[in-house]
Amino acid sequence: MPATDTRTAASAGVFVQHFSATRRGARLARLLAALQLVEWGHARRTDSHDAITVVVAELTTNAVLHGRVPGRDFALLLRRDDDRGVIRIEVSDTHPGRPSHVVPTSEADHGRGLVLVDALTVRWGVRDRVGPGKTVWAECAAGTRPVTRVHGEADDVDEVDEVADAADVADVDDAAPAARGMT
Repeated sequence: MPATDTRTAASAGVFVQHFSATRRGARLARLLAALQLVEWGHARRTDSHDAITVVVAELTTNAVLHGRVPGRDFALLLRRDDDRGVIRIEVSDTHPGRPSHVVPTSEADHGRGLVLVDALTVRWGVRDRVGPGKTVWAECAAGTRPVTRVHGEADDVDEVDEVADAADVADVDDAAPAARGMT
């Protein structure tokens, strides 16, 4: 599959790329996102660079481990919004299942990814996409100006108050307040 030329879009504050739905694809997505952040002026080892890179790693890993459909890729979109002071991350896959927000036990070796995403983002959620599947999106503070966490603000999702039925989860921004602060 030929690589998408992102130079023109990247200069406008957008990075878009498709990756194979493999662990190697998720790793490459994280590395290229980190490089793009540096191109946009977010130095490595800064809080904003590291937080955004971790969120990209978690969402792309989830796309590979839980959203993989054989023969289908996943897509990563990064959008710099200087007016709002955020970097928007979107990871789209073709699997219809929605992520479920669980509180992991201390003995569990998995289940902390969305807790990390929740802790590191201003807000995040899930929306349907054109065609099969979904897009999991997140907005991280870009470090250019203070951004406060937004509760109850609708974006391109239907808001819900709790995560009772993972199949109907549209936005888990307020889903697990008890999970906040867990590391």
